[in-house]
Amino acid sequence: MKTLAFLSTVLLTATLCLAAEKKITPGPKGGKLLENSSPRAEFFIEKDNRVVVTFYDDKLNPVPVTSQVVAITAEPVSGKVKVELEKKDGTLVSKEPLPKGEGYSIVVQVQATANAKPQNFRLKLDLHVCGECKRGEYACICGH
Repeated sequence: MKTLAFLSTVLLTATLCLAAEKKITPGPKGGKLLENSSPRAEFFIEKDNRVVVTFYDDKLNPVPVTSQVVAITAEPVSGKVKVELEKKDGTLVSKEPLPKGEGYSIVVQVQATANAKPQNFRLKLDLHVCGECKRGEYACICGH
């Protein structure tokens, strides 16, 4: 029984170490770089709480929005709110700021084209600045 407990501890430690080694790629604007297929999307929240979605190639050079489709849903306590986006300067920008408050979930759905399979991402809205990486916690790259 002691051997089983020891092996479980070793396995858990190894798993945590491997997870800690996974490097999180930062978004060039300071937002959350999503793990969608290329071109990759960065979810960024401006100071006025409007969302900006920018696409990047494999070298993190900006790519203008063409056939990509993005749907964002904010889920504050008051109920789900669809965030309407419009094209602006090669990016997608929300028409209105995010609902007031923090700590709620935001669902971002990204499709390479209107007919492509959607990729879904769930983020927690936390605008506090991380003490280590100096990014909003929703886009933190420290892995904590």
